Amino acid sequence: MKQEENNFAFIDSQNLHLGIQRLGWKLDLVRFRKYLLEKYSVSTAYLFIGYIPQNKDMYSFLQKAGYIIVFKPVVPDKDGRIKGNIDADLVLQAMLDYEKYDKAVIVTSDGDFYSLVRHLYQNQKLRIVMSPYKKTCSTLLKKTAKEKIVFMDNLGTKLEYRSK
Repeated sequence: MKQEENNFAFIDSQNLHLGIQRLGWKLDLVRFRKYLLEKYSVSTAYLFIGYIPQNKDMYSFLQKAGYIIVFKPVVPDKDGRIKGNIDADLVLQAMLDYEKYDKAVIVTSDGDFYSLVRHLYQNQKLRIVMSPYKKTCSTLLKKTAKEKIVFMDNLGTKLEYRSK
């Protein structure tokens, strides 16, 4: 398959996971990687994720599936829940690689990314924002991405994990 563009994906893994979970299904990350390649010509897919030592097997699996894993150290919040805030890392990577890709695919519903999305949009470097869940998608993100936003609620038939 000939690629017409060399696009990079920047994926907020926690936001993606929680958004799809709210839709009531589980994302097949192998199928999702293939979908990004076929639908949006994504040659490089960064997955930003909090590092938890007991998840080593999952990280290896994701790398084999074609993702570049960018780890963030995790810290427990005041309630003891693990938090690995990846926002700055995702924005930094998108800017470090700016000259290497034609367009960016941003996977999140988080409004904290609106300034990145605005910059990419204004410079014709935004391919699409993929929001995992329309109901929790930031209004700011929707306004900034304008016509370049899609919601994943209708992708269950294509991307849902099915045990073999």
